[in-house]
Amino acid sequence: MSEPRRESPFDLIGKIALVTWGAQGIGQAIGRAFVDRGAVVMVSDIDEASAARTAAELAQREPRCRSVALDVATEASVASGVRSTIEQFGRVDILVNNAGIGTYDRVTIERVRYDEWRRLLAVDLDGLFLVSRQVIPHMIKGGGGRIINIASVLGLVPARLQSPYVAAKGAVVNLTRSMAIELAPHGILVNAIAPGSTLTQATRQLFYSQDGIQAQKVQSMLSHIPMGRPGEPEEIAMGAVFLASPAASYVTGAVLTIDGGWTAGYLRDF
Repeated sequence: MSEPRRESPFDLIGKIALVTWGAQGIGQAIGRAFVDRGAVVMVSDIDEASAARTAAELAQREPRCRSVALDVATEASVASGVRSTIEQFGRVDILVNNAGIGTYDRVTIERVRYDEWRRLLAVDLDGLFLVSRQVIPHMIKGGGGRIINIASVLGLVPARLQSPYVAAKGAVVNLTRSMAIELAPHGILVNAIAPGSTLTQATRQLFYSQDGIQAQKVQSMLSHIPMGRPGEPEEIAMGAVFLASPAASYVTGAVLTIDGGWTAGYLRDF
């Protein structure tokens, strides 16, 4: 006769999680990790078909998982997506603001096009604000919740030629702290994760092609990481599990850096 399952401080049994850009990469890994620990996941993504495929995969382990089309940069789409989530599940216990895009043009700030600046901030910063604003009243009504914002190491340590991205992610870091201060009295804990270079499908194609120039960029990037490799989405997801779980019951306003030591101040062969 098998022993009964012991409760873990990392359990998420019965929790309802909304994950933006949850169809692939880090968001998909977070959804899988949450489901493995008992949560029900609403996979939201601007790509409705991809969101549905990921939700179908998760539903093999947790049949209640669903998907919803949600463009974080469009207020009406955010309102509709959150409304659909509440209608289906009645509440949101965990919000993961994962939606984000990178800089197309690697140029100095005076050459950044305004439309490029707005495109990036609309998703990486405005989107986080719009989704959080819709979800927070439901969390307050429900007596609390967890919000996890996906920032970046470049929100902590700036890089050249990426000013829109650096500005957006730096803002996410301080917005996280501001939200934590405001929402703690309502039992809502707000934290951020700052991933370093992470090997998603998109970055694999960008950096790990056979192109010689890209290969040089990869070696330059890896030279700043003491562990000598990029992270895996599953490694970022474990940080989200911690922040969403009872184990992090006294953690709010924190930025959990998962970067293989990148921001520790590593200088190779100095």
